[in-house]
Amino acid sequence: MIVVGGEALVDLVPGDSKVDNGLTSLVPRLGGGPYNVALAAARLGAPTAFLSRVSSDRFGQALRARLTASDVDISMVQTGVEPTTLAVVALDERGAASYTFYTEGTSDRLVADPGPLPEAVTTLCLGTLGMVLEPGATTYETMLRREAGRGVLTALDPNIRADLIADPEAYRARFQSWLPDVRLLKLSDDDAAWLAGGADPATAAKGWLDAGVDAVVLTRGADGIAVHTASEDVFVPSAPAQLVDTIGAGDTVQGALLAWLHERDVRAVTQLGADDWRAALGYAAKAAAITVSRSGAEPPEAEEMV
Repeated sequence: MIVVGGEALVDLVPGDSKVDNGLTSLVPRLGGGPYNVALAAARLGAPTAFLSRVSSDRFGQALRARLTASDVDISMVQTGVEPTTLAVVALDERGAASYTFYTEGTSDRLVADPGPLPEAVTTLCLGTLGMVLEPGATTYETMLRREAGRGVLTALDPNIRADLIADPEAYRARFQSWLPDVRLLKLSDDDAAWLAGGADPATAAKGWLDAGVDAVVLTRGADGIAVHTASEDVFVPSAPAQLVDTIGAGDTVQGALLAWLHERDVRAVTQLGADDWRAALGYAAKAAAITVSRSGAEPPEAEEMV
């Protein structure tokens, strides 16, 4: 089983109508980086559980219902009376998304450590706000180290939201401390450059491999996906897509990669050769192309990937 830990939130996405003084209406869409990863992996057929703390408010109820409808196991989802985190989304002329977050006093950041995960868990995936906002960030960090120590395939997508990182240098140092316990690191070129202080992402990837990561997957938007390992450097182009917006594209890549690995019972990404990586990245690129053709984060179902 795959376990995905991190925040579940509501994206307020621009709608079609105008309101006071020309403001665009906002439409609620269920999301959050880890939440989207869990949806993508489960919809693509991998047994997946979501680990988080979700509000009992109406948004939280809808978040749970969507997980269940996508066959995500919610037995590890905790409940809080605090409100759901909100993210106001702005789209540029290319459909690329930027976010303003409302996180103070919200439910997801108060997640409790569930203790060692069940023996059936083969993969743990973490990332985004879950690794930034305390006290939840320390909880997830503890889980990362513990599960890596027992041989679980650990995956991380930092999914940088710079406005929420009060001390960038402290976060970069903390990120570096996670790397010996991360087997699969997936991030965008922009996030890689931010974490590396402006260095070339491919160069940064080599440094992260030296720090202990087994594979670094770099997403490059419309320019495709690359992976760097100790022995391989593989690139695949993006799949053709009718772009609506990019919300959830990177999350879909991560979920699709995890589903592809689970389907083939890959417990260590060091097993993969260049041809394997081309197949895995191609699969992820196809899934992401379907997601960006829709409004909001709406990963594909398995039958859409045929």
